[in-house]
Amino acid sequence: MQRLLIVLLAAVDALVAAAIGLVVLLAPLTLIWAISFGASADWGALWPSAVTLWQFGHGVPVAVSLPDALVRAVGIAPEAARFVLSVPPLLLLAFTAFFAARSGRRAALSGSWITGVVSGTVVFAVISGLAALTGRFAMLATPLPLAILFPPLVFLCGALAGAMATAWSEGDGGIIDRIQDALDGLSHWAHVPGDIVRGASAALAGVIGAAGLAVAVAALVRGGQVVALFESLRADALGVVVIGLAQLAYLPTLLAWGIAWIAGPGFAIGTGTAVSPAGTVLGVVPGAPMLGLVPDNSSPWFLIVVLVPIAAGAFAGWLIRSRQVSAGIESGVMPRLAIALGIAVLAAAGGALLAALSSGSLGPGRLVHAGPEAGPVALALGLEVLVGAGILLLSPRRHGAPDGIWAEGESF
Repeated sequence: MQRLLIVLLAAVDALVAAAIGLVVLLAPLTLIWAISFGASADWGALWPSAVTLWQFGHGVPVAVSLPDALVRAVGIAPEAARFVLSVPPLLLLAFTAFFAARSGRRAALSGSWITGVVSGTVVFAVISGLAALTGRFAMLATPLPLAILFPPLVFLCGALAGAMATAWSEGDGGIIDRIQDALDGLSHWAHVPGDIVRGASAALAGVIGAAGLAVAVAALVRGGQVVALFESLRADALGVVVIGLAQLAYLPTLLAWGIAWIAGPGFAIGTGTAVSPAGTVLGVVPGAPMLGLVPDNSSPWFLIVVLVPIAAGAFAGWLIRSRQVSAGIESGVMPRLAIALGIAVLAAAGGALLAALSSGSLGPGRLVHAGPEAGPVALALGLEVLVGAGILLLSPRRHGAPDGIWAEGESF
């Protein structure tokens, strides 16, 4: 495919990804503006509001400054009228990254993934910059450098992931193929990088799936608390729809909190609080209905969930070891040890990234500290995955046994 066509297709992908994200926010905001304010609506604030929410969804912190008239009318404490929101709804970020990964994959299949990734990211950065410069909002302020940088950074990471994964498996006739040719000269080590990425992906998929199951179980068990919090807000039909959409956008954030809980360190909802399998210490929790899913007590049985990352690591180890056996690869102990360590490191990095993206400030006062800590989550998840992956990767295989079958006490 001609290079110019690759550039144009990547640019269109970036334009569509940004447009969909902004339109998804503009459409309901327009409806809210029309229903709530009618002819007296300040339509000039609609675009800055949508842009600010779009930036917030890509991880840009938002400084909230409530007007003095509103503070006096509602009776809000003056010290609570200025605060920062930095726990983003990750659904929009996930959409941009997924769309960018599809764009990067297509660029790689077209034979020039670097060109596609660069052109798509540049276009997305231009759109982000224009939105940031034209969508400034005094009441909801975002740092201009971060507002310009963060959205295209999300697009770049997604596009690189999709492009490099495709180029590694399909070939690119360029730098990836040269790396693979160099690895082919290392004999038993040639397959190690690919196996590390596959194993880490399988382990993270298992942990994320378990976190989703935990959130679903919490919704079934604590659905009454969620409904009670909805009712306490006394919202009208439009308010219920808005709150529901906001909580849907925060679903990936809840999944990240669920991963931290399953790994063991847990998360916080305010300074001095902790929600983990080992124990739960909560003060006054904000009245957001989704926080009704958070358990207000703990049980010794909750500690069994730390076996989930170990099982995910074991699944990853079994998957890689079975693949090696079926491919006739007689991998030595050191390459398999490197694979187990690599899977653990990448899984820890993935857990740390999700924890960092889903933590920050939820409001004034004690709510400035919310979400999981990246360091403890990375350490716990990495060690747990390492145990599971190490057991399956380093156990000896019985000679002549079917694929994926090992016997204790035999030679490696």
